[in-house]
Amino acid sequence: MNAAILGVSGYSGSVLYKLLKEHPKIDKVNLYSRKPRRFLAEAVTAFKNQTESLQEYDPQAIMAENDVLFLATPAGVSSQLASVFMEAKFPVIDLSGDLRLKKAASYEKWYQKPAAATKLLAQATYGLAEFEPAGTYIANPGCYATATLLALAPLVKEDLLQLDSIIVDAKSGLAGAGKKLTETSHYAYINENAQAYKVNCHQHIPEIVQELQTWNDKLEAIQFTTTLIPITRGIMVSAYAKVKPGFAQADLEAVFTKYYHDKKWVRFSGSDLPAIKDVIQSNYCDIGLSYNPVTNTVLVVSVIDNLLKGASGQAVQNFNKLFGFEETLGLPAIPAWP
Repeated sequence: MNAAILGVSGYSGSVLYKLLKEHPKIDKVNLYSRKPRRFLAEAVTAFKNQTESLQEYDPQAIMAENDVLFLATPAGVSSQLASVFMEAKFPVIDLSGDLRLKKAASYEKWYQKPAAATKLLAQATYGLAEFEPAGTYIANPGCYATATLLALAPLVKEDLLQLDSIIVDAKSGLAGAGKKLTETSHYAYINENAQAYKVNCHQHIPEIVQELQTWNDKLEAIQFTTTLIPITRGIMVSAYAKVKPGFAQADLEAVFTKYYHDKKWVRFSGSDLPAIKDVIQSNYCDIGLSYNPVTNTVLVVSVIDNLLKGASGQAVQNFNKLFGFEETLGLPAIPAWP
């Protein structure tokens, strides 16, 4: 099989390139750019020994020369490109947020950009790999959304929570902000520092709520806060909620075991709460929980590598599902340690 990538120069795109180059079912990776042609080694200096060039973006050539397209483009790009591939029913895995939301007005509110046409939004499949079937056009979930949804899914699906009590405290390393330099991404600023950002307005909030509502339509909203911490990659989600009467720690653990015992990329550890280091450089999501009977509150901790399970790794996981391959194929299963 041949795979195409549009947007290889970003962090997610470059990690995706590495995964696809090492995937046993991929014979060739073709790279495309909407800018003038250049060599991959010029776009990503870490790949200086790679000889591929970035070909000019041409949807017809992409479909003729490849079996699948991965879009690792910034917000606002794939919404303008999706229609030609959807009309041809050509497989696309879109790592951007452009087609995750089903309502155009919601996208425009949260992303401050023009939305894709409503008919395109309706055709895209939200690709939370553990829970949703693979479609022809897969909208790969956001990194915060992946960690949060996997943390909450068993409890929300089983209707065990007081739904108006969900509070999510999410922390991320700097790679989640992308390559573009900003004032808060300078080393001198973020080193030995932590900063809450996009409070109540992070663009992953609507996709989290949208997916939670498909599982439990009684849910209206969640409280969600993101904090930037001085590490390169990794996300830790701490999700708190009041539990309905009649449940103890063992009952909650049993529910998570029910949902995740056969999921290859989710490791549930019961009352042992995971750390970010447990998953870095792997496609795992590690989850643990602690129930406080005094306050009737459950804490669920979920950790992922934001560039793998939170982006490119889940994209390859969705690729494997789409083409009927083993879900673990071509994905890193041994975290970096220490």
